[in-house]
Amino acid sequence: MIQRRTAVALLASPLLLTGCGGGAEATERRTPTGRPAPTATPVPEITAEQAPQHIPGLGPERSAAIPDRCEQAVVVTGRGRNSPLCTVVLHQRSATGWQPGPRWPGHNALRGWSAHHLSGDLRSPLGVYTLSDAGGLLADPGSRLPYHHSGGFHSPGTGFEGEPLDGSFDYVVAIDYNRRRGTSPLDWTRPLGPGRGGGVWLHVDHGGPTHGCVSVAKAHMKELLRTLDPHRHPVVVMGYADWLAG
Repeated sequence: MIQRRTAVALLASPLLLTGCGGGAEATERRTPTGRPAPTATPVPEITAEQAPQHIPGLGPERSAAIPDRCEQAVVVTGRGRNSPLCTVVLHQRSATGWQPGPRWPGHNALRGWSAHHLSGDLRSPLGVYTLSDAGGLLADPGSRLPYHHSGGFHSPGTGFEGEPLDGSFDYVVAIDYNRRRGTSPLDWTRPLGPGRGGGVWLHVDHGGPTHGCVSVAKAHMKELLRTLDPHRHPVVVMGYADWLAG
């Protein structure tokens, strides 16, 4: 366990220039558009009786916020309003309803969740957000979303529990909260203003709470990158369980 002053110092570190509450443009290499598109993970064939018409755990308000054209929803369910622990499930819509994938353990922000996210509040923003762009320090593993390969995804230092952050941004998917869609996850543009934070991503888990992002294991990030399809209009639905049920 690191001393509190170390965690506070991290807030002012270069990490905030790349993600989990920040963002800065860096020299990047985008995936060539001419390469063949990777094969999407198929939705299993299921019967109407097996497939729910609404995603379990989501109440009427959250369900209504998912666009009708959306066919892929990453549901992030936090353990509590102030908890940094969550479960992540990718749901895919078939002709007969929503089919859930495996349940993955993950982390969200140190102090849990906020309905009015602010820069530096150490809470993840509640809401339903589109997923439009991806990237990482490592080469494209077969992403269907536009992939921005850049050394700007370097993640130095240690986390709130003393864990190394190296490799956290090997793979990321930008959550379209206070950002300009169609740009690198490193882009600094903040339509709501810098005070409302930004650089909120799905990224590789480092074993502890984040500044505002959601993290899962590296293998699960690779699976997301290979499965999320812009033609299926993916979104992330994120919040603690009681809020999601609203």
